[in-house]
Formats: sequence, structure tokens, C-alpha cells
Amino acid sequence: MEVHDYLRILQARWKIVAVTTVVAVLAALGASLLTTPQYEAKTRLFVSTSSGASVQEIYQGNLFSQQRVTSYTELLEGTTLAQRTLDKLGLGEMSAVDLAGKVTASSTPDTVLIDTAVTDESPERARDLANALSDEFVVMARELETPEDGGPPTARVVVEQYAATPSAPVTPKTTRNVALGLAVGVLLGIALAVLRDRLDNTIKDRNAVEELAGTGVVGVIPLEKARQEEPAIVFADANSGDAEAYREMRTNLQFLEVDNPPRAIVITSSLPGEGKTTTAVNLALVLAEAGHSVVLVEADLRRPRVTKYLGSLGDAGLSNVLAHTAALEDVLQPTRFDGMWVLAAGGLPPNPSELLGSAHAREVIEDLRSRFDYVIIDAPPLLPVTDAAILANIADGALLIARYGKTTREQFARAVGNLRAVNAPVLGTILALTPTKGRGTAYEYRYYYSSDKDGAAPAAAQTSTPATQRVGAPAPTAPAAQPAAQAQTTASAPVEGPARPQNGQHHVEPPATQAHPAPSNDAYHYRAAEQFPPAPQPASERYGSEPYQAPQASSAAEPLSRPVVHAPRRPVNDSGSESGEER
Repeated sequence: MEVHDYLRILQARWKIVAVTTVVAVLAALGASLLTTPQYEAKTRLFVSTSSGASVQEIYQGNLFSQQRVTSYTELLEGTTLAQRTLDKLGLGEMSAVDLAGKVTASSTPDTVLIDTAVTDESPERARDLANALSDEFVVMARELETPEDGGPPTARVVVEQYAATPSAPVTPKTTRNVALGLAVGVLLGIALAVLRDRLDNTIKDRNAVEELAGTGVVGVIPLEKARQEEPAIVFADANSGDAEAYREMRTNLQFLEVDNPPRAIVITSSLPGEGKTTTAVNLALVLAEAGHSVVLVEADLRRPRVTKYLGSLGDAGLSNVLAHTAALEDVLQPTRFDGMWVLAAGGLPPNPSELLGSAHAREVIEDLRSRFDYVIIDAPPLLPVTDAAILANIADGALLIARYGKTTREQFARAVGNLRAVNAPVLGTILALTPTKGRGTAYEYRYYYSSDKDGAAPAAAQTSTPATQRVGAPAPTAPAAQPAAQAQTTASAPVEGPARPQNGQHHVEPPATQAHPAPSNDAYHYRAAEQFPPAPQPASERYGSEPYQAPQASSAAEPLSRPVVHAPRRPVNDSGSESGEER
């Protein structure tokens, strides 16, 4: 690892370092506050021997004293002297072992001085113990150095300095402990952050996604808090980071294969909660913004969420069509967004996998492909159920989503393996819910639009069409119960899909005043003929009836001869471009 790797880890996991440092400092402070203060009293002893007349005798006497100092240091910390001291002071509540543990004796090399220190909770008692201990040692040393025949002692100990009452405790040292806790906490936090990063096997960069999937990343969607409250983005007025990321994804999808781009796309993920439904909804919306007709299929027949996000009806839909209880024209619903329709999930069946794997499901997808420019399919996650793999095999391929910091490498690899097992093309991958801090994507988008906000606002107010004039009819309210006879009559009525421009003509949207009105509960009855304009030209005539084929490696001797697709564009009215038009 290099320096920038450690800096990246600290930037991403600074909370671990901060929490560890705070805990270490609080622990050091708490230990200091809970520790009983200890006071230390010190005395100094001087050791000497009887000096001779010659220099040689003086040298030998000094050497003898230094040797005695080492022995006296051991005696000062022994229990014999401690017991004699306690007997002198009359401290029966303290044992000799306890007092010996409080005594520290040391000497400087090549000297005859001994420093004695006694610690105790009481400063006065520490002083008394140190002085009494020194006096008793003087007596004890004289007894040990006096010959048995009563001659003079060979060595003599004198108390050179008595102890005074200590004014401040020696322990705890709060400042030192807190500083030490701070240093230990920072080092420990950095070690934990690096260890956590090494043990983290979640996906956090596009290189890992490309390595596991074997395909490129078609989009990186930043995390926007606004999507938690409103999953659908109104692209006509949206310049946020995630809105521009979806526009970039739309461009990348169109260049997956220029001559024959995929038009029936399955959106799935490894596990629930990775943002697949939100991605499917906004991908359909951003394609509709470019002037394409899009149908969003709610193929998650276990936990449908599309109708909830878009405010559409969910009583009848895909499950009814696959069960042959309703016609496709009867359950297609327009949305409040131009060029976008929804095929709801309908009732939740007991056998979703069998319905989606039926031949009728393939026919429904092909029918939708002939009616619309793009068919976006919101499928269940791959690992819990097999529905998404079945749909990806029927459609042109799948876009696999990996959530930043949540999807593990093993889960993503298993999801890719499930698609490969059924020969379903993996069109690309999407890295969703990436943090905006430390990455310039969302910031650059916001900066780009906000830099000219003051100057461009008046012009935009004069040239752009109000949002209320670009929105179609609101989603119809819940229909009333339909009698069986009337349902059969309605289902037999042939209805075309959304309007298509003729060759060489622009696609003209009806004004807001002519938007399809929302039918009442009594008149709705899923009559799609009253909601959809006739289609002058099906999408199959514009894009060709040949299904999407995954790109294969080709040599220079075999050039591709597929026609170039001229995608329709949103008409430009006389008042100017819309404020949400892509630049």
C-alpha cells in the first residue's frame, strides 16, 4: 500500500479513527479520575566507613562503602525493616508486606548515597513512614556492621536528608495519561481502519465491478437524499447529480451497439435494497426525456414497487395478461410523464417463475417491443429467486446493479453466474448509491449549473415551457369493479400503442390542454382505446424486427452491414428549448 491508499482509507473510515481516539481518551481520563491519589515522601542516606591514614586505605574504604550501598538497597526494601518500622509507629492495620511494597530504594552508581521513597494515600503518613524507616535502618545497619567482640562497626549509615510532607500526589498524572490515551487512540484507530478496509469485501469502485462482471460500467449513480422521498426524477427541471448520471447512462446505453442497440432491458440486482426499482423508473424517465416512447414493466411479481413510486394503478397488469384474464391493451397505463407508459404487476400470483417463463411471456415482451422504442423491465433480485434470469433470457439482456458499500464481491459474482448459466447477456453494470464526498461527479454537475444560475434564470423563465405544459394527464384513479361480460367486450377491442412519427416527420406532442383526461371510476374499465392514440408507425418498422444480439468479436474482413438508426428527438417549439433539455 502507498501513501495515497492510507489517505483514502482515513478519508473513508475517519469515523473509526475518531471513535477509537475518543474512547481511548475517555478511558485514560476515567482511569485517572478513579485512581486513588498517592503521595511520595523521600529521604537520603549516606554510607561511610572508617578512613585510614594513607591514600590506599582511603580508596579501599570508599570502595567498600560502594559495595555496602548495593546490599543496603536490598535491605531497605525487605520485610524485616518494614516490620521494625511498623512496630515503632504502632501501625497494626498495615502488614510488613504492604509496607515493603510501598518502599523504593535506589542509588546512583559510583556513589555512597541511597535515595529512599515511601508512597501512601496520606501525605502525612507517607512522611512519617519514610522518616521512621530511615531511622530504623541506621540502627539496623549499626547492629549488622558491629563485630561480636564489641569493636567499632566497619560501616556507618547516616540520614543525610529527612522527608517533608508532600504537597501534590505523584499518581495519577492526568495530563500525561490523557496525552498517552490520545496517541494510543489515534494509532489504534488507524490500525483498525486499515484492518477493516482489508477485511471489507464489498464493492466500492468500478474496477471491481468490471472485473467481476466482465463488462463495462454504464452508469455510476450518486446518492441523493431526495430520492428517499421522491424516487422518480422530473428530468425536465432536474439538474442534480443523479439526474445527470442517468443522462450519462442513457448515452452509454445507446452506444452499447450503435447499429442495433438493446431495447428490451432487464434491471436487476443481487439482493433487495440495492436500488434496482428506483434505477428502472428513472432510466425509463430519462429515455422518455430524449423523445423515445418507453414502457416500464413491473415484472417483480413478488414485491412490486413501480406503481407505488409512480402513483399508478396496480389492480391489473402483467400477471393478468400472462394468466390470459386480460388483454395487454387493457392494462397499459399512461403516466404523468410524456412518452412513458407502465405495465403494472397486477395481482400477485402463487407461481411467478412459471408465468414469467411461459411462451406467452415471450410473446408479451415481443409485442411491447413492437409498440415502444424501449421496454424497461423491473425484475426481482437474482440471488433469492430465478425470475430475473428468466426475463433476461427473454429480453435483450440485463443491467446488473451493485450498491456501493453493501453488495459483496461474492454476491455480485454469484449474480453474474446466474445470468451466465442461462446464456443471458449482461449488457453492463451500474454502481448505485455512491457517496458524493470525495468524488467530483455530483459536485461538478451542481457547480456547472449553479455558476450561471443568476444570469440564466431570467432567460430561462422567458424561453422555457412551464412544467405544467409538459406533463400529460394524471394517472387514473382506481377503477370500479368490472362485470365479467363487459370485461370480455372490452378485452376484444383492438387498441394500438403510443403514437409513432412517420418517416421524415417529427413526433408532435399534444399540448397540455389536450392531454387525455383521467376517466372516472365508472367509465374507466381498463379501456386502453380511449387512452392511447393510434400508432402511425410501429417501433418494429423503425428499428427493424431483428432482435438484439450481443456484440461479438468481428474481423476487418467481415464489416457490419446493419443500418444506422436515427433516433427520434423531442420537438422544439417556437418558444425555445425546455429548461430540462440536455445540453
